[in-house]
Amino acid sequence: VNAETIYILPNNKNIILAANQAKLLTKDKEVIVIPTKTVPQGITAVVTYSAEASVEENTEAMSEEIKNVKTGQITYAVRDTHIDDKEIHEGDIMGIGDSGMLAVGKDVESTALKTLRAMVDDESELISIYYGEDVKESEAEAFYEKAQEAFSGCEIELHNGGQPIYYYMISVE
Repeated sequence: VNAETIYILPNNKNIILAANQAKLLTKDKEVIVIPTKTVPQGITAVVTYSAEASVEENTEAMSEEIKNVKTGQITYAVRDTHIDDKEIHEGDIMGIGDSGMLAVGKDVESTALKTLRAMVDDESELISIYYGEDVKESEAEAFYEKAQEAFSGCEIELHNGGQPIYYYMISVE
């Protein structure tokens, strides 16, 4: 990388250790690992970055700002299981949050709304919805409209994330 300072955003708790190893192995560059555990945290960190700020200021700002991000991921169960006191069957739709299972249902939209209800609180201001490759734009827009009705006190953004596996990735800040 043609840069003196390199920021690594792992966006996955299982990759943070490897990112720190890469930092230790890199001798000719300054490598900063911002311990992002989800893609929405990574997006928030990138948006927080300022080209005018020092490395220390950016590191502190990015690290602090990711603490304000709650992430929800809407996907499907590949097998029967039992997680967080929830009975899950193959094909069920799951809303997975930062600390566990937030919702289980039979359809994507209602499960995504249940997941949002579990994430949004009185401090929440911004909801960002990233829809995946298996969601039609019209379906995403319908979900967006329902989210606007349910959470009128929040600013809500809708983006085509194009991600596989996850119907929606949702962040609440």
